[in-house]
Amino acid sequence: MRFLQRLNALCSLEILERTEMTARHILTISCPDTVGIVAAVSGFLAGRGCNIIDSAQFGDRTSGLFFLRIFLASPEGGPSGEELAAGFADVAERFGMKWRLHDADRPQRLLLLVSKFGHCLNDLLYRYRTGGLNVEIPAIVSNHRDFYQLAAWHNVPFHYLPVNAGNKLEQESRLWEIIEQENIDLVVLARYMQVLSPELCDRLAGRAINIHHSFLPSFKGAKPYHQAFARGVKLIGATAHYVTSNLDEGPIIEQEVERVDHTSTPDDLVAVGRDVESVVLARAVKYHTEHRVLLNGSKTIVFR
Repeated sequence: MRFLQRLNALCSLEILERTEMTARHILTISCPDTVGIVAAVSGFLAGRGCNIIDSAQFGDRTSGLFFLRIFLASPEGGPSGEELAAGFADVAERFGMKWRLHDADRPQRLLLLVSKFGHCLNDLLYRYRTGGLNVEIPAIVSNHRDFYQLAAWHNVPFHYLPVNAGNKLEQESRLWEIIEQENIDLVVLARYMQVLSPELCDRLAGRAINIHHSFLPSFKGAKPYHQAFARGVKLIGATAHYVTSNLDEGPIIEQEVERVDHTSTPDDLVAVGRDVESVVLARAVKYHTEHRVLLNGSKTIVFR
């Protein structure tokens, strides 16, 4: 199966080169599962000369929903993204689709939030700098000054927004101004140790990712590694999830674990956990920015 998938991908790339495809898009769809969805979508694209480079789909028997992600290319001189979207509206209405057509080549704009632990921030900035993530990072926001030099080294503006019980609404208002001014697509809580207000969570629904230093749903809240140590766990992990007003209960995007044993101290667990957190958050950001994550109620569909 993997051999056939690779062969199909190579053939698609060869066709892409021969036909001088230009604009590339990613079409994401969720709708009630029924017969004919793939045929209708692929027929629409073929009728406009578009080539399907990669496609992934899933029918969820529990929710009765169908999910589809298509990476496609338009021929030179073919329909623009706006024209494709306008024409596809009829197909979408027929099947009751929730859908979006994304420009595959436009880097997503990220806002990174951080407090006093910088391992996830440093990892994301490195991947950004070396081209591992197709993103732009126009700003970093922190309630501490610790990482302004790291931000400067990466040539990213650093905003120091201290927060306390008396200025939380004002601080979040300034944070929202930055999000709007910088046209932010995704907010990443890279160990930002502040709870966002329900109002801000609602505004950022589906476009804010948090890394929780625990394998949720266990050990929520503060000091999860110390909680895990007290329970004598043999596996620790990290969880990247969308931010919601329910603390640490947003739809899960990615998780990973590492084995530990009875000799591990709480500090050992924290050290191991930091490595896991960085990897898990980077994966989640990559999946989201490549439009591979579709919401399925309180869960997610992730097309890797």
